[in-house]
Formats: sequence, structure tokens, C-alpha cells
Amino acid sequence: MAVKIRLQRHGSKKRPFYFIVAANSTSPRDGKFIEKLGTYNPLTVPATIRINRESALEWLNKGAQPTNTVRRILSFKGVLYMKHLMRGVALGLFDETAAKDKFEKWNAEHEVLVANREEAHRKHKSDKRHATTQESVRRVEEKEAAKAQAKVAEAEEATATEEAPTEAPATEGEAPAAE
Repeated sequence: MAVKIRLQRHGSKKRPFYFIVAANSTSPRDGKFIEKLGTYNPLTVPATIRINRESALEWLNKGAQPTNTVRRILSFKGVLYMKHLMRGVALGLFDETAAKDKFEKWNAEHEVLVANREEAHRKHKSDKRHATTQESVRRVEEKEAAKAQAKVAEAEEATATEEAPTEAPATEGEAPAAE
């Protein structure tokens, strides 16, 4: 029986949510699975991933093959790096405490990177919202200024027509124009 670590889709239409599962490779995508390893929500920025690292590492050591997307997720969460370090321990390159120290150092750097990405996204979103608000305020102010300018122009025209000398009415002694 070949085991795959893959995504199992849940969620409604256009709102995906995935379980990360270890399943028989012949079972359907959303069908029977052996063990649930975690969850993956691609709609958040950055994507929310919760995974049981120990179980995933255990399945990888047993020979389970991750799909391409799950391989990226496992790499992002450090499971594949931990597997790499454990192989170094098995070969005698360093001891288990050194491997755990390396992983903890990598994990701390990774958490800072993820926090920076979140903050950058939050700042970008806030700046975009602020720019949109400023743009709409500017447009409203331009429209109001144009209306005020039109009213001033109208008032000037009205005063100009009232002040303009009207033609003097024809006097009785003048002859009407020849037709």
C-alpha cells in the first residue's frame, strides 16, 4: 500500500480550506484517510498552516510521498529540514542536541520572517486603504470647488448683464429703419 501525504479539500465554493492527511494513494481525494496531520488555509495572508511536525516526520520516515504542494508546505514549516538534520544524526555527522539547536535557530529566524511578511502585508493594506480614501476625498473636493466656481461665474454673468447699458428706446422724432 503506497501512502501519500496530500491535501483533502473542504470549505465551500470559492472558499477552499484543506486538511493535510496521510492517505492510501488509491483512495479518492476527499475520501478515506489514515491520519490527519494538519490544516492549510490559503485565503489568509500569509497562508495559515497548522501541522503536527512529529507525525509528518514519522510518515516521511516510513516512506510516505508528499504531493508537490504538500512538499512546499512541509518545507515551509521545517519538516523536511528536520528530516535532513535527522539523517545527519543517523550518519554520525553531529549529535541530536546539535540538530535540535540548528532547528530551533532556523525556526526562530523563520518566525521573524513570517511576522515581517504579515506586518508588511498589513501595512500595505492600510496604505492602500488610506490612498483610496485620500483619492475619494480629493475627487469630492474637486467637484465642490468646480460647483463653487460655476456659481461664482454665474453670479458674475448676472451682475454683468444687469450693469450693461441697455439700448436706449427709440425717440418719437426718429424715423423707423427702412425695410
